[in-house]
Amino acid sequence: MGIESSLTLRRLLVWTYDPKIRLKTLAALVDHCHGRKGGELASAVHAYSKTGDPYMKSLVQHILGLVSHPILNFLYHWIYDGELEDTYHEFFVASDPTVKTDRLWHDKYTLRKSMIPSFITMDHSRKVLLIGKSINFLHQICHDQSPSSKMIAVPRSAESPKDAAEMFTDLENAFQGKIDAAYFETSKYLLDVLNKKYNLLEHMQAMRRYLLLGQGDFIRHLMDLLKPELARPATTLYQHNLTGILETAVRATNAQFDNPEILKRLDVRLLEVSPGDTGWDVFSLDYHVDGPIATMFTRECMSHYLRVFNFLWRAKRMEYILTDIWKGHMCNAKLLKNMPELSGVLHQCHVLASEMVHFIHQMQYYITFEVLECSWDELWNKVQQAQDLDHIIAAHEVFLDTIISRCLLDADSRMLLNQLRAVFDQILEFQNVQDAMYRGALEELQLRLQFEEKKKKRERVGEWGLTASEEEEEMKRMKEFEDSIPKMCSQLRLLTHFYQGIVQQFLVLLTTNSDESLQFLSFRLDFNEHYKAREPRLRVSLGTRGRHNSHI
Repeated sequence: MGIESSLTLRRLLVWTYDPKIRLKTLAALVDHCHGRKGGELASAVHAYSKTGDPYMKSLVQHILGLVSHPILNFLYHWIYDGELEDTYHEFFVASDPTVKTDRLWHDKYTLRKSMIPSFITMDHSRKVLLIGKSINFLHQICHDQSPSSKMIAVPRSAESPKDAAEMFTDLENAFQGKIDAAYFETSKYLLDVLNKKYNLLEHMQAMRRYLLLGQGDFIRHLMDLLKPELARPATTLYQHNLTGILETAVRATNAQFDNPEILKRLDVRLLEVSPGDTGWDVFSLDYHVDGPIATMFTRECMSHYLRVFNFLWRAKRMEYILTDIWKGHMCNAKLLKNMPELSGVLHQCHVLASEMVHFIHQMQYYITFEVLECSWDELWNKVQQAQDLDHIIAAHEVFLDTIISRCLLDADSRMLLNQLRAVFDQILEFQNVQDAMYRGALEELQLRLQFEEKKKKRERVGEWGLTASEEEEEMKRMKEFEDSIPKMCSQLRLLTHFYQGIVQQFLVLLTTNSDESLQFLSFRLDFNEHYKAREPRLRVSLGTRGRHNSHI
């Protein structure tokens, strides 16, 4: 080039330096973003904005604003209207149109994690999901068509790429602040609707009172009324008869003061009948849920409640039976005091009944206070502090899992549950044996009293009290009764042996369990080391535990 020319190669190189850097950056950015779309594309561009070159940073932020603008439009339509118009699956919230309305909250909307922009945290992504999900839940399940302005006071923004770019220059204060505000307002509105319009907390308390046997007066009176019906074979029961008894129990106890909306959902269910079942084996209370409430009390949750109810009902029945056994013993002991030959049998009954009463009382204390009350208190505290419906659902699931586990209803506690059921079976067997013994003894007592009365009546009119044949017949009958007493004693000894063996095995399983609450239960069941003295494995288990604690 000539000297007169103002353009030189060096000057040309300087002039093209910035465009060349820009083109190289754009080329690298294009290569890096190849095949990406939506939130994934925004993340790729955002990664290039982390540079110290102000010129390049400005360029990338401009591109980021253009790329993010459609995403922000998706986002604002979602968090303000609950609308999801994502034809090409670019937004990080996905919808499954095949999911039915009863599973809307649980399954219809999910996070598409690959599409979450890197400048949005997982916590805020979850909040975005919950905001739109709450709006759709209110519209479709709660039938609440309130406009979003009633729920969210935060105005829309980011209507242009420039607005979007400015939004991302101050993520923490602007964008995340809007999401937080929308999340808190929407979640609060949803929980208010569920609690005030649909009585969510009342339904939770109803589950505790009726399916977890918390309403003591109602449960006791219901058992009293049901006793004649449930003693019959299961195949002879009719649900409408049991429903009538349930309604009578409600009217006669404090349950009558419950919300009618609660009481109309309470019902009777008869489980599948197996050969030989009585009404006690198939009876269950049920609680009907629908609409928004069914979102929390799902079919799986209700099946858990049913399992827990059956366990608690059976345990409560054992307490009920032992109360009757004890009453019978107290009453009949006075009547039979003139039959000294029965003192040994009565003593055996008294000792075995005392063991069973202690066992059941300790089990009931453990179930009622350590399992149900403690778990319920923890659940209630979490529910009061919950910020959204997911928090309540999660706390409720933890509550159910805890009581399922500690009531020995999970897979890991199968052996313990089998032993406990065997203990219950022995209590039922003891009831049958004692009832048969008392029937025989009272019948014999009645015959003796009749014989004495007949003799006195004859003597009063000046006749012989009894003839030789009558005396012989009476002595023969008394001899037969006295000969049956050793058989009664033997039967009770055998029953005691079986019962104590089952309890010992139950205690061994408790002491080797990893759950400390179950280990402590074994100490209360064997507070005086009665079973420990009989079972070597208990001495080993408890001794090992003592050494373990001494090293802590």
